[in-house]
Amino acid sequence: MSRITVCRGCCCGTSRTVPGLDHDGQLHRLSQVAETRVTDCLKVCERANVVVVQPSPAGRAAGGRPVWLGLVNQPDAADDIAAWIRAGGPGLAPIPDILTLYAFTPAPAARRRGGGRSGGPRRAG
Repeated sequence: MSRITVCRGCCCGTSRTVPGLDHDGQLHRLSQVAETRVTDCLKVCERANVVVVQPSPAGRAAGGRPVWLGLVNQPDAADDIAAWIRAGGPGLAPIPDILTLYAFTPAPAARRRGGGRSGGPRRAG
């Protein structure tokens, strides 16, 4: 199963930063298709809301690597991410064109935090 890490620690996931988005609903939709972990700040605040899609074990074996998505602020974005994961996600299914609009490569320090190992990750759902 793929794992999703969602930044919610500082500015991501707040209606102050991204008004009009159902942040809890976004988490709920993502948690329906993958283990979804919430973490503190991933240090890419200029790209709030940030979602990191990590490959399943089979996806990793096939060469898949974590995909960082930023500015995930459209109501349908969680559904697009969920559909990609249902299709196999990183390593098993090509990233849909719509999601390439969100994809970015973070600085090395942010990548170390994206696995949810630090910053107080907690399970959503």
